[in-house]
Amino acid sequence: MENKDKKSTSVNEQITDAVTQSNVKAVGEAPAIALGNVYQTAAHSTGIMFENAVNNQNQQNILGQAATTQGVMQIYSLDTVADAVSIAQMMNPNGRNAESSSKNNDKKE
Repeated sequence: MENKDKKSTSVNEQITDAVTQSNVKAVGEAPAIALGNVYQTAAHSTGIMFENAVNNQNQQNILGQAATTQGVMQIYSLDTVADAVSIAQMMNPNGRNAESSSKNNDKKE
């Protein structure tokens, strides 16, 4: 009775050969595809690394320019302070500016 329930199916050998060949092809190509993915990922990571390096270099250049500008502004402001002190000394016949003389007077008392 069991034999009657089971259907015997025979498969053409050409079909089994085709399926086997496609399986062999997929298994054979897998390492090459995996290595290709590794190379593609490495190339992408390297590209991002160079993008970050260029961005960091630009940021350092901006900081250097800002520091140079601040330094030049300080150098130019030194003459202004020196001029202000010399004008204050010229305006004060005693040779001292008003602030220092008032401080000295406060100290004497």
